[in-house]
Amino acid sequence: MTVEQARLPIGLFDSGVGGLTVLKALRQRMPCEDMLYLGDTARLPYGTKSSETIARYALQATSKLVERRIKLLVVACNTATSVALDTLREAYPGIPVIGVVEPGAQASCRASLQGRIAVIATESTIRGRAYHKAIHRLRPQAHIVGQACPLFVPLAEEGWVDGPIAESIAARYLDPIFKPASGSDRVETPDCLVLGCTHFPLLARAIRNVIGPDVVIVDSAATTAFAVHQELDARGLIHPQHGDDCGTTRFLTTDDVPRFARTGGLFLGTPIAPDEVELVDL
Repeated sequence: MTVEQARLPIGLFDSGVGGLTVLKALRQRMPCEDMLYLGDTARLPYGTKSSETIARYALQATSKLVERRIKLLVVACNTATSVALDTLREAYPGIPVIGVVEPGAQASCRASLQGRIAVIATESTIRGRAYHKAIHRLRPQAHIVGQACPLFVPLAEEGWVDGPIAESIAARYLDPIFKPASGSDRVETPDCLVLGCTHFPLLARAIRNVIGPDVVIVDSAATTAFAVHQELDARGLIHPQHGDDCGTTRFLTTDDVPRFARTGGLFLGTPIAPDEVELVDL
């Protein structure tokens, strides 16, 4: 690969700002890399849409990133990964494409001592059993329970990530799994919980307060960043470092720039100025 190709940015897309948790992990692992992030906020959420619609949205988002020139694509959305990863790889064979499901599955298999794993995600991800399949490929004897948590995405997008509202909704979803009703003492509860949507890490405190201290919570962001680093290194695409050269980040959104900047800063952990965000049409 040429030095010019290595200098191209890493492209990421998500249905909204949740994928910024992946971007944050990439920044921490590879601070010299340039990033181009697209949040398709006009059509959020993806998780309640049909597979055909999700695949179409994913192709449109990828096309917008590819036309800006990228060296690698990260599908920073569990729903799009579970539905459209193969479609994107077929459509763009010259660009490496990495999703968030496989790295999350690998992390959960390492984290679970007893092989009892719970996965929370959007309706589409749970319906497609993407994590079930990925985990069982790695750990065939694992016992997996999946739970769709559709209200978590709007809660995260609104910034309502802790307190009584978030915790009561988390309890409604998670108590049947982690606090079975009396008389069910012999039910073995999971020892690992996979946050199968990139919006969900913002609700980690509320989730932790519901499930207790002993369950390992797996967030695929750091594992995905490791997979991206490995792929770039294998292809000779690591950005050449020169002194204090630090990577830049550009943001694209399909709706409401001020809202993207405001909410995105919560996910990224650093402020985003509205003039750093470009409004685009897919």
